[in-house]
Amino acid sequence: MIIVGVDESATARGAALEAAELAHRYQRPLHLVRSLTQTSTRTVRGGAPESWHVDAVAMAEDHLRGLVSELGASVEVTFAVLADDPASALVNEAARLDASFIVVGNKRVQGAARVLGSVAGDVAKHAPCNVLIVHTH
Repeated sequence: MIIVGVDESATARGAALEAAELAHRYQRPLHLVRSLTQTSTRTVRGGAPESWHVDAVAMAEDHLRGLVSELGASVEVTFAVLADDPASALVNEAARLDASFIVVGNKRVQGAARVLGSVAGDVAKHAPCNVLIVHTH
């Protein structure tokens, strides 16, 4: 099992593409993980009597379905939306699924964030398996 952390960023898309290529090359299933810190449903008011219910989990699942289609992977692809911080979600899901490795994108972190760490750094520190940090621009 190969796990990749995704959100709606270009960095995450690059990591997902790399993970799909690796999954294909090594004939491993691919599991996309999307972390949400807020999973509530909220009402958004429009003009006059209009209002919409926004479900963060459903929106994240729709994004993941679209990404699965875009990847066009020739291996089994599953996904999960988890209510946790990104690093913990990836580490816990890797442990739960006994993953071979985790793929994460690495934004060019600068300043204080470089010292304090990033999602990629936190995953690398705590992962129960190998971690591939994809260099993205």
